[in-house]
Amino acid sequence: MAESNIVKFYEDRSIFITGATGFMGKVLVEKLLRSCPGINRVYVLMRPSKGKEVTVRIKELISNEVFDSLRREQSNMLEKIVAVTGDVTREGFGLSPSDLNLLIENVSIVFNLAATVRFDEELKDALQMNVKGPRYLLNICRKMKHLEAFVHVSTAFSVVDRPEIDEVIYPSAMDPVKLAEFIDEADASLLNGITKELVGPYPNTYTYTKKLAEQILEKECGTVPLAIVRPSIVTAALREPFPGWIDNLNGPTGLIAGGGKGFIRVFKAESPDLITDLIPVDLSINLMIAVAWHTATHRPANSSVYFSSTSYDNPITFGQFETFTTFAWRKYPTKDMLWYPTSEITNKNWYYQLNVLLYHIMPAVLVDCYARFMGQRANRVRLYKKAFRALSAFDFFFSKQWKFVSKNSDGIWSTLSARDRQTFYFNVREINWHAYFETYILGIRRFILKDDISTLPEAKKNVTKSV
Repeated sequence: MAESNIVKFYEDRSIFITGATGFMGKVLVEKLLRSCPGINRVYVLMRPSKGKEVTVRIKELISNEVFDSLRREQSNMLEKIVAVTGDVTREGFGLSPSDLNLLIENVSIVFNLAATVRFDEELKDALQMNVKGPRYLLNICRKMKHLEAFVHVSTAFSVVDRPEIDEVIYPSAMDPVKLAEFIDEADASLLNGITKELVGPYPNTYTYTKKLAEQILEKECGTVPLAIVRPSIVTAALREPFPGWIDNLNGPTGLIAGGGKGFIRVFKAESPDLITDLIPVDLSINLMIAVAWHTATHRPANSSVYFSSTSYDNPITFGQFETFTTFAWRKYPTKDMLWYPTSEITNKNWYYQLNVLLYHIMPAVLVDCYARFMGQRANRVRLYKKAFRALSAFDFFFSKQWKFVSKNSDGIWSTLSARDRQTFYFNVREINWHAYFETYILGIRRFILKDDISTLPEAKKNVTKSV
């Protein structure tokens, strides 16, 4: 098989990544180092956090289990990770002159993954991270002597006011730069009072500021080779770095994990036939790597947008989601179940609230009462309330459907060699959703619940008893 064009492209090139400690960021760093051994350096932006200096945080990153295979097989590659101290919310990232010069002189490819993904973030705070941060990075990119691609990671939900969305940046009635400046300068209390009016059809400040960032970057990028990747709802890995790799309970993962434990037995969605949009993290990362290569080698005349999504090429409905996850949990149950894994979809709020009370809150109260009687920690009600607050943030996404028309992403796939398709796989058409959810659930068992596969026989006995 011929050599990989993408691997060859990354040889002797240095990369700069923001958001490298996040879920997607770690997978990106790992994939670049494992699949592109000729890469020169991977510079990662880090700031001191929770009293930990950058030297400590970089050691924690490198010791993360996402790098286990790399440590075993190519441990020398981890030496190519270089931490750069900075803060995306500060002008010029607050970089020291020496670190700034290091990036200017050496970096060819930039990946911007830094963002606040909190749906309840105050608008001014979301603006700092999701809009001002990318603008600061764009200014740094303008100074880079060897820049070939600036890949900004947005979200598929940066457009929510139309059912079918193309890979374009839709204009707004208001100038995005002036709007961002108004938000930045406005009094915080005033801004909080008018946030709903400002965000309009957007369900939260996250999606709204992501839209603003896209519009501003397109307007101001000039000659900077900009590409925007829009992932939908990012889920556990299909293949890499390990099948089912996941390290957080965000989005559907919390819902799936709660269902497996028997904690969550009902959830709201407009209809079982409604299409949702999930994308395995490794497919999204592989697309980003290919987009950077394509941007650098094909030099599109304008900034390009790429969906990393499945609703266009391989849609899955909420009904299928519920069926596949329930089936998988019964096949691979976890050892510490409260109830037999089962779930139900409803669009009736009263029915949903009644079920939450009967099957979730009341049993949690009883468990907490028993725990207190036994002198143990009583936290079940608190955990339930936290879980359902998190789920309520997704009500908007469970009540509507969108088709993200991913023709640009499909176009890149069509240009890849057989070797590149194998190494940087992102063909969503081939996802077998039934099999994927088994992988997903095994990943939740292993990486989230820390439930080793050796416990499966015992767990299956418990399932049989609970039927």
